[in-house]
Amino acid sequence: MKIIVAGGGKVGSVLVRQLTEEGHEVTIIDKSGDVLENLMQEYDVISVQGNAASMDVLKEAGIRNTELLIAATDMDEVNLLTCLSANSLNPSLHTIARIRDHDYRSQALNMQELFNINMAINPEYQAAAEISRLLNFPGFFNIDTFAKGHVEIVSLRIKADSPLNGARLNKMNDIVHTQVLVCAVQRSGSCIIPDGNFELKENDLLYITASTTNLTTLLKNLGIITKKIKSVLIAGGSLLSFYLAGILERRGMNVTLIEKDHDRCVELAELLKNTTIVEGDASSQSFLESEGFENFDALVTLTGLDELNIVMSLYGNYRKIPQIITKLSHAENNRMLDSLPLGSVISPKELVCNTIVRYVRAMQNKVGAAITIHRIADGQGEAIEFEVTEDTLFIGTPLKNLSIKPNILIASITKGDRNEIPTGNSAFHKGDRVIIVTTKTSGIRQLNDIFVS
Repeated sequence: MKIIVAGGGKVGSVLVRQLTEEGHEVTIIDKSGDVLENLMQEYDVISVQGNAASMDVLKEAGIRNTELLIAATDMDEVNLLTCLSANSLNPSLHTIARIRDHDYRSQALNMQELFNINMAINPEYQAAAEISRLLNFPGFFNIDTFAKGHVEIVSLRIKADSPLNGARLNKMNDIVHTQVLVCAVQRSGSCIIPDGNFELKENDLLYITASTTNLTTLLKNLGIITKKIKSVLIAGGSLLSFYLAGILERRGMNVTLIEKDHDRCVELAELLKNTTIVEGDASSQSFLESEGFENFDALVTLTGLDELNIVMSLYGNYRKIPQIITKLSHAENNRMLDSLPLGSVISPKELVCNTIVRYVRAMQNKVGAAITIHRIADGQGEAIEFEVTEDTLFIGTPLKNLSIKPNILIASITKGDRNEIPTGNSAFHKGDRVIIVTTKTSGIRQLNDIFVS
């Protein structure tokens, strides 16, 4: 597919990486020649220097022969005008625009219709919503939701004293005394689709699916405290922090937000009526102690510096704050940080790029396209949800009689409101939702792709 990405910043660069990895023909537009040069050195892309909202620049980028435009510059207004200009040159074009300003959220739908935008994305709000979900389910590092909320895949790291350390997967249910399925294991930067003989080790990150009740039982039987989160400390007064505080306010949590800049504190205090805004240096240990740092149920580090977020999260772990969430802008360095107790790691740009990749795949495969896609194990694996249609092969056939390609696991079959962890005797039928977990290199685009031909 021919795709134009307008803006080579944080989101644009990740998009270029993910889209070129999927084999798309990508053209990148940016005002900075240095940005374009760096991207061209790293990826096989075409570059056009200039203002993406300019019709002449769009023509030079080949807009009339393009199927999708993603406007991801740092300015909402430029993104909107880029989509409007592009649609005037190519009415059949699909467009996606990044719209970040909170003043535009209430009118986003009207703006989509006015500017002919197929999808509006907001990395900060999407990340805030993800963080709020993690705070609602303490004990897990990540939670990915499928089948209209009926299925969840959670991640859990094995510590040295865990009863799972050294255990084989075929003995896991005997240890935790509940039925769960380990879909994937992240170890040393690689994603492994395990079988029953796979032996778990310290620091493995497990991706697990089960019913909500069984997931709660799993945490309890592993001795992991799941105290309900009532008080949250947010470090940093960014747009993401503003969105998150607003969500948590509406959920009735006690929120304290620390920000160093005086003017930003005043602005946030006017916008967030039920959040305690504290002006101070979140990097100061003595300041944090004066604010009762260790008494919070959760710490969310959202400053603009990855290094500061990491140090604060490490200190929060040292002070035994029950739940810690760390924002990293450079999520590609996660493997270097795997051994550090940073809690859940959130990357806004990765979250929104995964949403766009799902949209692109749906454009490619209108019939049988994935409903939901979540990248797992630092992008080394994927959990993909499909609906079984009349064109799906082997409907009604027990799974034990199917030949499925290597490194693919059927993790869940949802029938209406009932979720089933599949066994060899399970079968899927028309209308069911099937979740598969696979390595990134498998190239699964439709459910029928999982079968050996």
